[in-house]
Amino acid sequence: MRSSAWYTLVAALLILWIGIPVAYTFLAAFADVRSYYEHLLPLRYTLENIEVFLRLGALDATLRSLAVAVLAIIISFALGLPAGYVLGRWVFRGREAFRLAIFSARMFPVMIMAVPMASLFISIGLYDTLIGVALVHAALALPFVVLISSSIFASVPKELEEAGIVFGLTRWQVLTRITAPLAAPGLAAAAMFTFVVSWNEAFAATILASRERTLPALTVATTIAGAAPDPYKFAAATLLSLPAFLIMAYMRKYLTVMWGSRR
Repeated sequence: MRSSAWYTLVAALLILWIGIPVAYTFLAAFADVRSYYEHLLPLRYTLENIEVFLRLGALDATLRSLAVAVLAIIISFALGLPAGYVLGRWVFRGREAFRLAIFSARMFPVMIMAVPMASLFISIGLYDTLIGVALVHAALALPFVVLISSSIFASVPKELEEAGIVFGLTRWQVLTRITAPLAAPGLAAAAMFTFVVSWNEAFAATILASRERTLPALTVATTIAGAAPDPYKFAAATLLSLPAFLIMAYMRKYLTVMWGSRR
């Protein structure tokens, strides 16, 4: 019982540590600017902060962020899932070197690659396009997609695939009817991770786009670059985090299946 009480206390402290800043962010997003600076907890609230940020193009930027995230998932999965399947299923010479080469791409910070990438995109016509930003975000998430998918595919018993072949299924049918459904919870986790990487990335999106900016890039341009009051910054943070919270809440059911959670 004593250890159980300690676990409960630690869990409660962690919830407070994370929950209080999030709750205060949502509260301050609707605070009147003068009341915010006069009181620790604002006494007057308004929708003006959200309306100002929406007038600056937050809704369009949100839709662009969603489109970029979906494109990043599609590109990273198209490249990462075959590599993850090979690494998780087959043993071949140079496999570990191949794995290391994939992960070595994360050694280079985004700020080092962004400016040369912008110059390249200008020359090939991808600058200030959603597909250009999505390509960079997919490259950032690709090593983790390979890592997660290789572990997931390795956990699927080979005997099930062999049984499918014995009963007359083709390799493609085995993949789509047996392997993919069993790996779906893990692949959902990889998709969620890719979404988070794309949704939160602001530096490359700011460098690679001047008009077609994602929501994080717009937030940087309108709050950090300018002398905006704190409630406007909290409003930007609220609009930035709310869609992510909703999508994570929807994806949670796939994670609970993968982790074996019980009600």
